[in-house]
Amino acid sequence: MKDFGIKAALQSLNVRKSNSGTSTGKKWIKASGKYIDSLSPVDGKLIGRVESTDEKSFEKVIAQAAKAFVSWRMVPAPKRGEIVRQIGEALREQKEHLGKLVSYEMGKSYQEGLGEVQEMIDICDFAVGLSRQLNGLTMHSERPLHRMYEQYHPLGIVGVISAFNFPVAVWSWNAMIAWVCGDVCIWKPSEKTPLCSIACQNIVSEVFERNDVPEGVSCIINGDYKIGQLMCAEENIPLVSATGSVRMGKAVGQTVSARLGRALLELGGNNAIIITENANIDMAIIGAVFGAVGTAGQRCTSSRRLIIHEKIYEEVKNRLKKAYGQLRIGNPLDQNNHAGPLIDKLAVKTYKDALGKIKGEGGHFVVTGGVLNGKGYESGCYVKPAIAEVRNHFEIVQAETFAPILYLIKYKTIDEAIALQNGVKQGLSSAIMTTRLQDMEKFLSHGGSDCGIANVNIGTSGAEIGGAFGGEKETGGGRESGSDSWKVYMRRQTNTINFGDTLPLAQGIKFDL
Repeated sequence: MKDFGIKAALQSLNVRKSNSGTSTGKKWIKASGKYIDSLSPVDGKLIGRVESTDEKSFEKVIAQAAKAFVSWRMVPAPKRGEIVRQIGEALREQKEHLGKLVSYEMGKSYQEGLGEVQEMIDICDFAVGLSRQLNGLTMHSERPLHRMYEQYHPLGIVGVISAFNFPVAVWSWNAMIAWVCGDVCIWKPSEKTPLCSIACQNIVSEVFERNDVPEGVSCIINGDYKIGQLMCAEENIPLVSATGSVRMGKAVGQTVSARLGRALLELGGNNAIIITENANIDMAIIGAVFGAVGTAGQRCTSSRRLIIHEKIYEEVKNRLKKAYGQLRIGNPLDQNNHAGPLIDKLAVKTYKDALGKIKGEGGHFVVTGGVLNGKGYESGCYVKPAIAEVRNHFEIVQAETFAPILYLIKYKTIDEAIALQNGVKQGLSSAIMTTRLQDMEKFLSHGGSDCGIANVNIGTSGAEIGGAFGGEKETGGGRESGSDSWKVYMRRQTNTINFGDTLPLAQGIKFDL
């Protein structure tokens, strides 16, 4: 099979066939002796192996990170920002190679892999500017000759748990902002994409070494859910930012809150696009197809439901069917293909089970799915994108299936459409396709979309780093990336200074001695 530059990418990123999975930056720590095999869903081949972190090596990482925080927090924020700027430059140099590794290890298209690395670069730029804007407020005191203000201090160690579908970008959303805030980071990547973490650590470590950054500011630990449990239970980690399934998020939240720590949760989505009777259908089709098929439906923002006005329902359905007939599913490194494989065979089983449940609940397939076999599909992870006519209350529709399955639902009134959109437990991304001002405003109003993201005339999939990313309800309520999300990585402190020579009490209380 054509190499597509994978060997060169692995060499450039210093990713080997056998890698330690535990690092404090300058050092790679010998750990359990047990390895995670990274098998590419593209061709089923072994890319490399990563040694799992064990409890003993985890404790070493915690100790080094805690030590590093003491000195890193004293580096002026703009200087921390300058180091993050250099990380952005290093990512620019390695963009092609890291994009290929993301594509090959995860299975998303090469263009999406490049896009993910670009998100990392963008968040570096965002964080550089932020390093000079970690502002507090000054308030007027009710007491004379007093000054009152708020300031923000770094928390300490920030734990980051990332998912396989964005194996590098989500870590960077957290890490770059946490670093300019003065925190140190410990990253637990998905065990399904461990080599991407090795590559990122190598890139960052080179930048840190040039700038004499203390060892322990950037740490990684690799392993299964048990390593994640160690992180969540660790009292020396005040904040755990976790991206993944609702089931995983609930477990993380319970463990972290039990020790009164903070949890930033970005969990599942069940995202809908409302297509009104006056929508630009050409735009709607593009948004729906990319949202449903991009990354083989394995984005938390993937479009899962189309809520279509009854007057244009048949037209939209027929045009979607035609568009799906033109899709090319295959090696994601081949830019002629629109989508690649699912992450592994377990994901394929979940996809097949979902198809069975759709049929069992009375759904009707507009485009029939199935597993692809034969030449080019030897990994067993390639599936056909499917479209089904369903009812919103179906149990399978209420669940998030991480696969390219798109549901069609008919509506009559805009109020009904919004109720259908909101009628699921998840609340991440939502969209409306319309040229009617009243429908748009109703969708965005207090009684409109209940999601953390609400778009007009663009799809549900994807987001810019300038806006805080996250959702409501079972999506977890967390916010990552842009806007003022930096505040979650810091602790707020209220300060009052008395520069007079008497001590008046608040609220006019008298306490004479």
